[in-house]
Amino acid sequence: MSVRIDKIVTSGTFSLDGGTWEVDNNVYVIGDDRTCLIIDPAHDPQAVADLVGGREVSAIVLTHGHDDHIRESLATQRLVGGKTYLNPVDTMLWQAVHGDAKFDEDLHPGDKFTVGDVTLEAVSTPGHSPGSMCLIAPQLGEHGVVFSGDTLFSGGPGATGRSYSDFPTIIASIKEKLFPLPDETVVLTGHGDSTTIGAERPHLQEWIDRGH
Repeated sequence: MSVRIDKIVTSGTFSLDGGTWEVDNNVYVIGDDRTCLIIDPAHDPQAVADLVGGREVSAIVLTHGHDDHIRESLATQRLVGGKTYLNPVDTMLWQAVHGDAKFDEDLHPGDKFTVGDVTLEAVSTPGHSPGSMCLIAPQLGEHGVVFSGDTLFSGGPGATGRSYSDFPTIIASIKEKLFPLPDETVVLTGHGDSTTIGAERPHLQEWIDRGH
């Protein structure tokens, strides 16, 4: 059975530093007809459960600890099962949302998740948050895929204007961890449109010059 990527867009809010904003989040389910894993089940647990269907969920992987990405992770887990993974460096963001409730497993650089004949590897890409992670799957699609969370978007890096974020750090993460990937690698982002590594790499110096 071939592994596929199912995607839905869910809507809700993101809150940090006393502000709240309306956001649309991309939620990804990667799997075959039997098993799957979920990346960032934002806002709507039932919609994510419907996308999973009757499949066994091997993992719920959170790319970082911002509340729009993690708020509904435990509710989603109650519906579909699976263990929840988060980089412990973002524990302070998790606790701000979930208090004493725990995520199941620490997500570390180099951790691998296998679904069918596809393996996704976790890569540390701090900057948007200290514990931000991307998942790289060279076997997915025609040219490989990276699930970039909020580290890299179509048009530039993720936001770094709020607590726990840092612009030089996110630039270093993108340059050192993502831009060595082949040009054709598809970037599936946490919000908005997908892009490719080749489409974004030429603009690195522009982002540095803007310093946003």
